Amino acid sequence: MAQRQESGCLPCTNCFVTVPQDKYYAVENFGKFDHMLNPGLSFAGFDLCGCCVSFRSITSRVDQLVVDVHTKTKDNVFVTAKVAVQQSVKPDNVVDAMYKLSDVHAQIDSYVSDVVRSSVPHMTLDESFEKKDDISNQVQQKLLVEMGHYGFQIHKALVTEMVPNHEVVQSMNEINKQKRLRDAAVMAAEAEKVRVVKAAEASADAAQLQGEGIARQRRAIIDGLRESITHGSSEQLSTEKISELLLITQYFETLRDIAANSKAQTVFLPHSAGAVSDVASQIRNGIMQAGAGQRM
Repeated sequence: MAQRQESGCLPCTNCFVTVPQDKYYAVENFGKFDHMLNPGLSFAGFDLCGCCVSFRSITSRVDQLVVDVHTKTKDNVFVTAKVAVQQSVKPDNVVDAMYKLSDVHAQIDSYVSDVVRSSVPHMTLDESFEKKDDISNQVQQKLLVEMGHYGFQIHKALVTEMVPNHEVVQSMNEINKQKRLRDAAVMAAEAEKVRVVKAAEASADAAQLQGEGIARQRRAIIDGLRESITHGSSEQLSTEKISELLLITQYFETLRDIAANSKAQTVFLPHSAGAVSDVASQIRNGIMQAGAGQRM
């Protein structure tokens, strides 16, 4: 908000001057302040080539100043706080605003830096982001009191941005990235766990159904063998004979499956079906001996 030297609306004299609506004009006689002028055409006094009367102006609009303050947080992170200060001249104190300060922006910069550097070092980096409104209120209260003595009104002081050091920003982004990757890995593992459990449950159900099917198949085979052998006679097959028939059937099914498999290796098996009765005898004897041991 800089001041400017103005000239009258007539050449070679400052007797008359046109004052814009958005500016304050001060009349000076031989360099001494005399009075203020209202907007419009005004007669300032008798003048000769600008030697007697001169004008000084300052804007009446709201001006915004952006202050960058470099400071350090409580956890030793260097940040840059961007503070936007909106100020204007008080209509009743225009003379103070014109003649008391030589550099308004430098004065405001000093007050803002003082408040920010006394507040942010007591906060961590996360707290400085969370408490921007508190910092703004402290800056505004400070400026209202101090700049009011010089004829300026503070409308708003806003902490618009907190910018950490570039390396710190990259580190924070990397932390968030790794956290997201970890969450994604956990979710993927949970999905894989559900898939494996469901596959195991499906395999168990399939094995159960397959076992039930094989059991029904064996039962049908036994019933068919018993019916085909005893058909038309009164002879009854014993359990041992039925087991031997079942083992013989499974023996030939095994040979068929091995022959049908193109990747089968060399397998040594008894080459006579009569050997199956020996296997059946060994199984029966083992079951009978185990049952006798349990009864004892």
